[in-house]
Amino acid sequence: MRISWREASARRLERQFLANPAERGAGAPAEVVAAMLGAHAQVPSAAEVSVGVRAEGVTRADVGAALWEDRSLVRTHGPRGTVHLLPTRELPLWSTVLTAVPVGPSPFPPDVRLTEEQAGQVVAAIGEALEGVCLTVDELGQEVVARTGPWAGDLVMPAFQELWPRWRQVLHRAGQAGALSFGPHRGRRVTYTRPPHFAPLPPERALREFVRRYLAAYGPATPQHFAKWLAAPGGWAAGLFGELAAEGEIEEVLFEGAPAWVAAADIDFPDTAVRGVRLLPYFDAYVIAAQPRELLFPGAAYRRALAGGQAGNHPVLLVDGVVAGVWHQRRRGRRTTITVEPLGRLTERQERELGERVERVGEVLEARAELVIGEVTAGPHA
Repeated sequence: MRISWREASARRLERQFLANPAERGAGAPAEVVAAMLGAHAQVPSAAEVSVGVRAEGVTRADVGAALWEDRSLVRTHGPRGTVHLLPTRELPLWSTVLTAVPVGPSPFPPDVRLTEEQAGQVVAAIGEALEGVCLTVDELGQEVVARTGPWAGDLVMPAFQELWPRWRQVLHRAGQAGALSFGPHRGRRVTYTRPPHFAPLPPERALREFVRRYLAAYGPATPQHFAKWLAAPGGWAAGLFGELAAEGEIEEVLFEGAPAWVAAADIDFPDTAVRGVRLLPYFDAYVIAAQPRELLFPGAAYRRALAGGQAGNHPVLLVDGVVAGVWHQRRRGRRTTITVEPLGRLTERQERELGERVERVGEVLEARAELVIGEVTAGPHA
């Protein structure tokens, strides 16, 4: 079976709620985040926009309610060890998969590293310390050292022109293991807590389901695409795809003339392209996960909207499913100015739709948005 970029792009946009937004309701934020396979949330306002533009009428208040009131979302460490919003009900799946990914070599010198035994002790100590409470990172550090030993508190980890305690090397692994999540801010200070307890899934079952979910959202894709998105070893991903292919769980297709994979029997693709204008924020899941990158970022977009080949560092303008510009917002109180830099000339219809998309971003952020079409002078996010 042959799949074109147009067909794959249309299906991805539909399944991401970017062709048609999800209906508003109490469960909409979690439904959208599940479809995205997590919403990147290192920049909280970007996560709010990622969710809000995919669901009718949803605002940052609805995302906040999903996090802190009905607890249908949790903010924790997801793919690549980065901060994500994940559906609470899917934590067993995510935790089982993320802890099954082989741990790569430490980037730190030998005298800074944790052994695997020490890492396990720290993760367990974090989970114990956060049971039923919200702690700042310093408070958590005191609890970790008390439960493990002074070695965990040695100031040896280089970070932001200072040294952090040794135990913080595996903070993200505690999140991936389900021992830690973000709590509500205490003033301006970040807190951590423990998410609801859950029983992990059998690893084979979890990996099978997870790959099928990934291919449903972002397929056709290769093991290399999957490995890059998950920050997993390429050989491990290739072996996993090989096992699933042998079991009949996934099947090979030709995607733009090259071999790629879809979930078994999931071979229906739209006949028509998705047209129109969309605005996606920093580190939007679609921009990071959709491959091949040179087709999502064609021509000048590859140079302008990527940072050293890395996606997500610029908010992007999508036109007819591909990146066609960048944008930036500057907020002052209840007003926000959104500057959009198209890389080509927009039609009158596209400009009108862009105005509507800008207005929608403002609604999500509970601000009055003003559109400016011109050069974006802000650099890429770190």
